[in-house]
Amino acid sequence: MPEGDTVFLTAKRLRAALAGKELARSDFRVPRFATLDLRGQVVESVGSYGKHLFIRTPTVSIHTHLKMEGSWRVFHCGQRWTKPRVTARVVLSTEEVEAVGFSLGTVDVVRAGDEHRIIDHLGPDLLGPNWDAAEAVRRLERYPNQPIGVAVLDQRNLAGIGNIYRSEVCFLRRVHPATRVGDVSDLLALVDEAHRVLTEAVRKPPRRPLAYGRTHRPCQRCGTPLKAGLLDYTAPDYDRVVQRERGIYFCPHCQPVPPM
Repeated sequence: MPEGDTVFLTAKRLRAALAGKELARSDFRVPRFATLDLRGQVVESVGSYGKHLFIRTPTVSIHTHLKMEGSWRVFHCGQRWTKPRVTARVVLSTEEVEAVGFSLGTVDVVRAGDEHRIIDHLGPDLLGPNWDAAEAVRRLERYPNQPIGVAVLDQRNLAGIGNIYRSEVCFLRRVHPATRVGDVSDLLALVDEAHRVLTEAVRKPPRRPLAYGRTHRPCQRCGTPLKAGLLDYTAPDYDRVVQRERGIYFCPHCQPVPPM
């Protein structure tokens, strides 16, 4: 699933193509919004919050989430699309360009000013202008027995981290992903690391992983072969308990497995 940096950079590209431009055509290829016509409306802004992307006009906010396979691409009008037309979910055209959302996991349209209803439950946005590290720590501390590798993936704690950066941040802080939140010696430092890594990723893409996907390759600190595994846990999810397994990458020397 694309992470916060991918969505942030996608919003940046769409902003350059659409912001301040009048829409000559809109085509929503999802049943709920199939009749919606935004012709004549000006795109006021394009932004992201965590993994959520918003394209805003004076009357509505178009909310999309890429999920596993989604992407937005920009083409000159008349240019051949580089993905199958059948996978297009949203098409927004100006006189010069077409912005096409392919295989989008979520497409929603809300009234202007109502997008807060979509993001109010989320933690601070790691790439947002109002990033609040202290609030992220406060949210993480609510479940001290939860593995840190699970807690940082929960977008209700902090928004923007996925499986890649979960492994990277834990590696950089020398914390095994299975370590309980309450046993992490410096949560603020870990949260600050997450902010630094994602900020670096959008300033100098692409970022080369230090741990993620490097199974059996030497740790760049100590030379020990890196390992991959599954993180098994039982975690609170609102009012129910959920069993999950998540892939993790770590150095067994720099990030020793915590005692059970």
